[in-house]
Amino acid sequence: MTSAAEVSVAGLDVSRETFAALQAFEQLVRRWTPAINLVSKTTLPDLWARHILDSAQVFSLCPSSATSWADLGSGGGFPGIVVAILARELKPDLHVTLVESDLRKATFLRQAAQSLALPVAVRSNRIESLDPLNADVLSARALAPLSDLLAYADRHLAAGGVAIFPKGARYAEELAAAQENWAFDADAQQSHSDADAAILVIRNIHRHD
Repeated sequence: MTSAAEVSVAGLDVSRETFAALQAFEQLVRRWTPAINLVSKTTLPDLWARHILDSAQVFSLCPSSATSWADLGSGGGFPGIVVAILARELKPDLHVTLVESDLRKATFLRQAAQSLALPVAVRSNRIESLDPLNADVLSARALAPLSDLLAYADRHLAAGGVAIFPKGARYAEELAAAQENWAFDADAQQSHSDADAAILVIRNIHRHD
């Protein structure tokens, strides 16, 4: 692998090898989607921007001290596989766990990880049935309302950890609804792939007494 950064992906400088791995993953998703619907077929023409770059900007928010990342409801590998590809070069001490209860999608994730030589763990369990993952970073993309995601984070996030949740145009409504049952600190980062969307960076999550 070259030492010099040669390509920019969502503002991250990566080697051409990492860029090629992202392209190879894109092709795997295109190949498998007709059979198991990894992503909406309507987004396939713009898969790179809608899914690859969108996932890369989630990785860009990873704290420097993090050593474990858990992606819940990984589905087609967004952001989990993209995180693992980028971490291999940019944060090689980061251990990535993908949680996906759909067995067909979990099989895809394992095949993709093997094809790309990514050292990820794939757990084909339901999120609520897993022992606490104690992750430094928790992500979930297009999985559930924020209130539900905070319950998952309360179970699986390490003390002092951060949850990173991409959300669509109604993210402010989700924040307001979640505050009825949860106390937390949230920073809404503007999404670079959707002008109406945000990436919620959430810490200090506690259920109201």
